[in-house]
Amino acid sequence: MIFHRLKAVTPLPDMILLAEFQDGSIKTYDVKPLVHRFPVFHMLEYVAGLFDQVQVDSGGYGVVWNDEIDIECNELYYNGHEQTNARRTEGN
Repeated sequence: MIFHRLKAVTPLPDMILLAEFQDGSIKTYDVKPLVHRFPVFHMLEYVAGLFDQVQVDSGGYGVVWNDEIDIECNELYYNGHEQTNARRTEGN
């Protein structure tokens, strides 16, 4: 399996992640469906400031918030939305 490893992640308003991959692609990923579907993600909605603490895990194989909440890099890559103008997206 090929892993599309992450380089950086930025939390955006409305529970959106801006994910930059090592291959240079940039995608946005909406976390809200996970919050409503899987109980472990509920904390991201109800714990103030937790969503903004997202970071790339060591090795770039996903993003993490704590020991319980993470998303694998290929989920972000294949289900994210390609961004052609990431600078403008970051400002929104």
